Amino acid sequence: MTYLKFIQYIYLIFAAFFLYDAFKKYSEGKPFNDILLSIIIAVVAVGMFFFRRHFQNKYQNRK
Repeated sequence: MTYLKFIQYIYLIFAAFFLYDAFKKYSEGKPFNDILLSIIIAVVAVGMFFFRRHFQNKYQNRK
């Protein structure tokens, strides 16, 4: 069960990757839709990190 503690941090890695991707697309002059998609995926990944963290803490406090 301890591996589930580390899985939530994978979402932060995905968020960092997609923010980097958005910055790279912006500097290359790609269309705004491509940049926005990368930013939305990064925001969802950060949201999933906090969602998983909240429910993991809730589960641990119940034990």
